[in-house]
Amino acid sequence: MPRPIQAFVHTDALRHNLARMRAAAPDTRVWAVVKANAYGHGVERVFEGLRGADGFALLDLEEAQRIRSLGWRGPVLLLEGVFEARDLELCSRLDLWHTVHCDEQIDMLSRHKTQVPHRIFLKMNSGMNRLGFTPTRFRSAWTRLNQLPQVDEISLVTHFSDADGAKGIAEQIALFNKTTADLPGERSTCNSAGLLRHASDETVAADWVRPGIALYGSAPDFPERNIAQWDLQPSMSLRSRIIATQELNVGDTVGYGSSFTANVSMRIGIVACGYADGYPRHCATGTSVLVDGVRTRTLGRVSMDMIAVDLTPCTAAGHEVGFGSEVTLWGKASNGTVLPIDEVAQAAGTVGYELMCAVSNRVGFTQD
Repeated sequence: MPRPIQAFVHTDALRHNLARMRAAAPDTRVWAVVKANAYGHGVERVFEGLRGADGFALLDLEEAQRIRSLGWRGPVLLLEGVFEARDLELCSRLDLWHTVHCDEQIDMLSRHKTQVPHRIFLKMNSGMNRLGFTPTRFRSAWTRLNQLPQVDEISLVTHFSDADGAKGIAEQIALFNKTTADLPGERSTCNSAGLLRHASDETVAADWVRPGIALYGSAPDFPERNIAQWDLQPSMSLRSRIIATQELNVGDTVGYGSSFTANVSMRIGIVACGYADGYPRHCATGTSVLVDGVRTRTLGRVSMDMIAVDLTPCTAAGHEVGFGSEVTLWGKASNGTVLPIDEVAQAAGTVGYELMCAVSNRVGFTQD
C-alpha cells in the first residue's frame, strides 16, 4: 500500500469561504485567485468549490489553459500580465484578460496583430513597490493604452501592502482614488485582508475583489484574528498515521541532535511525515498536532520522513492510540476537530501560504 500521508481538499470548505467573501462585499464581483496551482491545492481540485466565483485570477498561461479545459467560459485574469509578445496570441485565443504594469507590456500590445481587442487591467503602484505605474506616470500609461486599437476596456487596479496590519490602507486608497478620480473603467483593489478588514470603508468601494488565502481557510491577519473569528474553514487537511511507538524513560532523547529529552516516562508515536513531504523542518518541539482528533505536540527535530509526537494527552483523554492512528498535521481531523494551518506556520516562523504551496509531489491528494 502507499505511504499513509495524504492531503485532502475540502470542496464544501471552498464553497463556504467563497460565500464568506461575497458576504464581506455583497455588491462586488469576486475573482477567485488560483495562482501557484491554487495555492498548492491543484487547480482541478478546487474548481468545483470555486466555480461560483465571477472569474479566476492566476499567473501562468498553463493554468489559464487548465481553467478553460475544465469548461470555464467566464473571465480569466493574468495577474502579472504577459511575459513576452507571443503570450498575447494565447490571450486572444483563450479570451484572457491581463494586467499591464510596465511600458514593455504596452509596447508588446502596440505591435500585436489581433481581430479582437484585449481587456486590460492597468496597475498602479500605490506603495507596494513591486509592479505597476507610479501615480505620476499612471495617467500617461492609461492614455497610451486608450489610443491602441488592440485594447478594449481598461480597468484600474492596485494592491495593498499593509491591509493586514496597523498601517492599514488609507494612504494607498486615497492615492489610488485621487489619481483615478475621473478615469473610466472598473476598479479592483482588495485582496483577502483588504476585503475582510476594510471592505466596509466607502472609500474602498470597487467593482472587483481578489481574495486568495482566505478562500483556502487561512486568516490573512493571523495571529490578530484566526479563522474561527473570520468564519473560515480549512480547505486542505494534511493527514498521516502513526507507523511506530516508543516507550521513553526519564533521560531518553528523541531524534537527530537529541534536541528533546524526556523528564518523565512517556509514550511517543512516530508519524510518516517529514520535511520531504512539505512539513516545515523549523517546527520545534511543541508544535501542535492532532492524534485521533486530540491536540498534542511534536517532539524533537523534524526529519526527512518522520516526526515524533507525544501520546500522553491522548491517553489522558481515554483514546487508545498506536500503530495506524490518524495524525492531522494541519486542517481538519476525521472527527471534525480543526488545527488551523496558521498555527503550524507560526511555529515554523512562516505563513500558511508557504505550507500550502510546499506540499510535495510524493503526498497523495484526495478531493472530498
